[in-house]
Amino acid sequence: MQNELALRGYRSYAVDLPGHGDRADQPAAYYRQPQDMAALAAAPSAMRGITLRDNVRHVVDVLRRLAPSGPLVLAGNSFGGLTVTAVANAVPELLDRVVHLSAVCLSDPAMITEEWDVLDDSLLDAAAARISVPDAANQGVVRLNWRAAHADPALFAQLKTAVMADSTDHQFRMLLDSMDPDENHGVLEEGAVARAARWGAVPHTFVRLSEDLSIPPAVQDHMIRKADELTPENPFDVRTLATSHVGYFSRPHLFADLLADLVRTAPV
Repeated sequence: MQNELALRGYRSYAVDLPGHGDRADQPAAYYRQPQDMAALAAAPSAMRGITLRDNVRHVVDVLRRLAPSGPLVLAGNSFGGLTVTAVANAVPELLDRVVHLSAVCLSDPAMITEEWDVLDDSLLDAAAARISVPDAANQGVVRLNWRAAHADPALFAQLKTAVMADSTDHQFRMLLDSMDPDENHGVLEEGAVARAARWGAVPHTFVRLSEDLSIPPAVQDHMIRKADELTPENPFDVRTLATSHVGYFSRPHLFADLLADLVRTAPV
């Protein structure tokens, strides 16, 4: 998507959160073939101990360095929505807009501790259970063995349907190889809950992904409704794209067009 934005004349920066991306220190056992599951479960995680505050501190530092170059639109997908919200809570004055790309958006502390009043028929839950690494909980992280799908056609098809059904098999193989195995669900905490006077003061867009089978449209709509109840004077600007959960990977031009439009309409 960065390339597509560049072709449209826009600067963009892909922020790797602490423990993720090019500087991630992933377990060597994750990449060895054949895989040794006992070694993978026992390998220490660089994600252990990373907090939501670490994420926010890192993103805010990036935003401060980018701020002199023009309007800032901060976008996040999936679990990254927690950090997007927390950053907007911390530095609303730096942001011209935040964008939740079918991203988790919490607007009430009860959304962390209580069941949501919505039917969640996500296909990802069952698929993720199949690649969850047993006995890795003592690492303080959730560890998913995405690369296992390369050797299991049925698992490959199940994960592809859940995550990126609108891609080719080749595209999905590339996505699998880019996925980090570890995630610290400790970032799911009250700091990620939108605050009306902070996050709510920033123009915010929710991009509904109508073919998303990981965070289904009904769940996306529930998050939109709850957020609009928090800030009725500044509701979500809702856009819809007919893509899968990570459609920005398989169909980046759609997302680049949408983000470019949001930047063009951002206040100067």
